[in-house]
Amino acid sequence: MYARMERPSCLPRSSKMNSYITNALSDFFFKYETPRQVLVRNRRVGVVCRLIQLGVLAYIIGWVFIYEKGYQSTDTAVGSVFTKMKGVGYTKVDGEERVWDMADYVFPEQGDSSFVVMTNYIITKGQKMGTCPELAEPSYLCNSDSDCARGIIERTGHGHMTGKCVGNTTKTCEVVAWCPVEDDRVIPDPALLMSAENYTLFIKNSVTFAAYGVKRSNLVEGIDNQYIKSCVYDPKTSPLCPIFRLGDLVQMSGFNFSTIARVGGAIGIVIDWTCNLDYDQSECKPIYSFHGLYGNPKETDMARTSVGYNFRYAKHYMEDKQDKRTLLKVFGIRFDIIVRSVARKFDIIPTLTAIGSGVGIFGVATVVCDLILLYLLPKREYYNNMKFKVTETVEQEPLDEFKSEKEVSME
Repeated sequence: MYARMERPSCLPRSSKMNSYITNALSDFFFKYETPRQVLVRNRRVGVVCRLIQLGVLAYIIGWVFIYEKGYQSTDTAVGSVFTKMKGVGYTKVDGEERVWDMADYVFPEQGDSSFVVMTNYIITKGQKMGTCPELAEPSYLCNSDSDCARGIIERTGHGHMTGKCVGNTTKTCEVVAWCPVEDDRVIPDPALLMSAENYTLFIKNSVTFAAYGVKRSNLVEGIDNQYIKSCVYDPKTSPLCPIFRLGDLVQMSGFNFSTIARVGGAIGIVIDWTCNLDYDQSECKPIYSFHGLYGNPKETDMARTSVGYNFRYAKHYMEDKQDKRTLLKVFGIRFDIIVRSVARKFDIIPTLTAIGSGVGIFGVATVVCDLILLYLLPKREYYNNMKFKVTETVEQEPLDEFKSEKEVSME
């Protein structure tokens, strides 16, 4: 016998949808899921895990916090440098005596952080504009006018070629230039050597760490006028004295003074401000270091290319209503003062960042140990089954929501 049963009335579709959304929100907001953990009692894996964790801990404490100061923020300072040279030089060349002061041997004279102290020179006096023979060098020697080009300027020459061959014993091509032309083929012994070695350099430097509102000067606490009048920098006895003897600067940079004074060179003076502002500001002090940049004392062979440092400087004057000049080829020591500054201070943001990154690195131990257990140990299949729970998906036929009744078999 077959009977027809009435299907209970179903809730409206909108009510079902509201119930589904309510349950989903309840599962999302009011439930907590935690990953499944498996305790593995294995000595080798346990030792590997602890060694990795100790290594990470040593990295965080030793490198991140102690060496790199990961708990501090940093700031680079804005600074300025003022310099002043003192000392008087005396020379007697070809019977002519002369006294040189700061206005004569310092270029430029404004007290910049980069400047040159003249230690040797080649002087050409009384030059005036006109025609004169070139130097007796192979490229300018001639026998007749046909050997001299006309209307050109040689890159290494001194003027404009006229096309004439002039001279008595040794003939050279004529040029329009400042005459007589400079002869710098022989570098003399440094006339200012003995005097220049005793010149003194005064450095005044100030830095401002704007992020921390800190201003510091190399004239730190304890340096007053009385101290400056008597002190000379010494890395052991007077490391904070701002007055430096020129001969000592050259020696501390690794150069020989007699050699660098003859052909010139360059020296870098580094003022290092590395300050930990977690301590008192008075602990923020400069450290000076000296570096030879070029002008190697072994490079005494003038056949080498561009040995030393030099430049030309002319002093113009009027004589008999004619413009004349005195030309100096200056050999000297170029000083470049470089300020390096960094200040550190405790800051909660980099501290939390360093701790967070360190905690994240601890996960490396778990990854390595899992790889050992899953792929290297003999019982890896057993551990795999314990760690991962696999379920099969069963597909079910959906109910026909539009079917309001169904047939059932009855006795």
